[in-house]
Amino acid sequence: MKATEVIADGFGRIRELVHEVVDGLPAQSLNARVDPAANSITWLVWHLTRIQDDHIADAAELDQVWLSQDWATRFALPLPAASTGYGHTARQVGSVRVDSPDLLLGYYDAVHAQTVRFVHGLAAADLERVVDERWDPPVTLGVRLVSVLGDNWQHAGQAAFVRGLLERRA
Repeated sequence: MKATEVIADGFGRIRELVHEVVDGLPAQSLNARVDPAANSITWLVWHLTRIQDDHIADAAELDQVWLSQDWATRFALPLPAASTGYGHTARQVGSVRVDSPDLLLGYYDAVHAQTVRFVHGLAAADLERVVDERWDPPVTLGVRLVSVLGDNWQHAGQAAFVRGLLERRA
């Protein structure tokens, strides 16, 4: 199996987990917070999707799906269009809400599709390309992709945990 196939498989597994967490939940559960400072499932999935969209678009020199496919307008969040959730306050976290799982999964699936198209088009040598020189050592495409995978796994796992808590409370 090629390195790029492993990376694509990782993104596919995250997609499966995101769908397992979000599918079938009413908006009330998606937007629920287990305490006033906690992240909701909506925020966690939106944030992991925004990070993936932002980082992959930058590395691939593509437009972010959030803007190019008008998801920012569809979500109509009271946040700057460039917001990814990084550094959000509890109030900002609470402002990220949806009326149904369809909006959240629609955006996630659109980002996933762009990510997988990009990854499938890579050769192993592409993973060595430097995509961010602000770090020491500079970040390669391979490191950036693994970083996005790690961030996605963390937040998808947190969303699954929150769903479990909410289901036990019900």
